[in-house]
Amino acid sequence: MRSDYILETVRMIDEECLDIRTITMGISLLDCADQDIDRSCEKIYAKITRKAERLVKTARDISLEYGIPIINQRISVTPISLLVSVSGGDPVKYAKTLDKAAKDVGVNFIGGYSALVQKGMTEGDRALIESIPEALACTDIVCASVNVGSTKAGINMDAVALMGRIVRECAEKTKDNNCFGASKLVIFCNSVEDNPFMAGAYHGITEPDTVIHVGVSGPGVVREAVREAGPDKSMNEIAEVIKKTAFKITRMGQLVGTLAAERLKVPFGIVDLSLAPTPAVGDSVARILEEIGLEQCGGPGTTACLAMLNDAVKKGGVMASSSVGGLSGAFIPVSEDAGMIEAAEKGVLSIEKLEAMTAVCSVGLDMIIIPGDTTAETIAAMIADEAAIGMVNNKTTACRLIPAIGKKVGDTLNFGGLLGYGPVMPVRMVKPDVMIQRGGRIPSPIHSLKN
Repeated sequence: MRSDYILETVRMIDEECLDIRTITMGISLLDCADQDIDRSCEKIYAKITRKAERLVKTARDISLEYGIPIINQRISVTPISLLVSVSGGDPVKYAKTLDKAAKDVGVNFIGGYSALVQKGMTEGDRALIESIPEALACTDIVCASVNVGSTKAGINMDAVALMGRIVRECAEKTKDNNCFGASKLVIFCNSVEDNPFMAGAYHGITEPDTVIHVGVSGPGVVREAVREAGPDKSMNEIAEVIKKTAFKITRMGQLVGTLAAERLKVPFGIVDLSLAPTPAVGDSVARILEEIGLEQCGGPGTTACLAMLNDAVKKGGVMASSSVGGLSGAFIPVSEDAGMIEAAEKGVLSIEKLEAMTAVCSVGLDMIIIPGDTTAETIAAMIADEAAIGMVNNKTTACRLIPAIGKKVGDTLNFGGLLGYGPVMPVRMVKPDVMIQRGGRIPSPIHSLKN
């Protein structure tokens, strides 16, 4: 490898916040199903602790050997509603088992307390969903997700209405802990089976028994590359700069993922090249958009700049690896991005603008803090709007909404760490109750008929 490439990578790590955001081990729990829920939990604990026993140590060893920061190690598991359908019983037992197993192997989060209900709900699905508020309140590192729609199936409005209530209950049950429960719950449309990022990760049923996925993040690197290009470059030239930068970032993720998979003796899955920000200065997607030429993220031109950024990141990543997957693009979680936080505090960035931005980037209305008196029906309608964008555009969209119980617009909620903090953003309190109460299903769009 050329010495200038090595020095460039060192600079990106030391000065521009380049890191491997997560190594996530996916583990199938289908063989842990049992009609006795206690026996099923015993099997789950044994399998997770056996398969992931060396995950954290392996990540640390690679980090030390190659000088590459690896921030998080995580686990994703089979959607737990599938096991509840076999065992019955109290699903919270599964959540507590996952929490204990994940803590014992030393990972940051475990995802997969999940249900896929885009076309309908089984008894196991409903039981798991109803248990989510309690499960997230009584555990520390368990994450939950529910897929309520897809381009093929349409949107399950009964599930959407239910999730509006569940989001509120998650916040209420953890109101003494900054409503933290709601930050660990994602509601998807078109969820993917190989997503290494929390809180929405789960291990899809078409995945291998065990697999390693890597999530790479480098918004600071991309911002610096755009800054160095200068204001005289055309938009297509800036896109080329971003594409080349994404290529370099992805190669690092490919290296780490391959090494980790070899050492753990499991298959390598995908590199997810998502520009995942943090509250740290210089590690912001919003700042990239501003470097491209916006006075502030959220103003006119934001959606166009984000579309270009997202596309260039994917093009560069695909050139660098034959295993790009997951979500891959640009995350815009308000509380986790210093630039987004500032724009929201100034009132430049609104929920409506964020919704427009989600049509052209990864995921959706992510880590958005809303007034504590927002009704379950209004939350459900926000979920439905976001799911509609995903369904019609054949892309993944999601909501991670946090009702700040007892707080109003302008107040602040502080989660700490990577989840950051943010202002309570205004929501238009125009009642959607009749629409939500209709239930049923929004049919899939005409372009879903591709067979």
